[in-house]
Amino acid sequence: MSEDVIGRLGFLVLLGTAILGYLLVANRDRLGTLLRHATLWGLIFVGLIAATGLWQDIREAALPRQTVFAAEGRIEVPAARDGHFYLTLEIDRQPVRFVVDTGATDLVLARQDALRLGIDPAGLVYTGTARTANGVVRTARTRLAEVRLGPFVDANLPAWVNAGEMDDSLLGMAYLQRFAKIEISRGRLTLSR
Repeated sequence: MSEDVIGRLGFLVLLGTAILGYLLVANRDRLGTLLRHATLWGLIFVGLIAATGLWQDIREAALPRQTVFAAEGRIEVPAARDGHFYLTLEIDRQPVRFVVDTGATDLVLARQDALRLGIDPAGLVYTGTARTANGVVRTARTRLAEVRLGPFVDANLPAWVNAGEMDDSLLGMAYLQRFAKIEISRGRLTLSR
């Protein structure tokens, strides 16, 4: 340790001793209460240090994220709290969150995602229909210049824009079948090419 660090440490020890001495003298008739409060604050301090050290693990449990294993050619994503799997794809360099839907045939964009990608839903021709849990909705075909999921890049992909209201865009089988292997095991979805 350098002399500067030793000097600072000595100052902090001296300051801590002075504060502790004052607290003991000022509260000599209530030492039990002082000890309880000091213990409580010590536990709070230790708890904050533990939470800071475990933050990465806490964040992964509370907000699961997709993991890219580029060298191994696979993507893993844990199930969200609602039991669904969510993947974030880059479409024309814009991140778009999709719910993985093996019951959907195509890649279907929600109106708000289409707008973010520069696709004007009002200017599309809605010639298709889709049967959903909310009934039949109109759909319009479009093309996506570049779709990227980790190291995997696909060009000129067909997609549909949903005329109805959807919270998330749907990642259906037309996209999922581009992978050699799709596996769901122990609450994790693994996509491999």
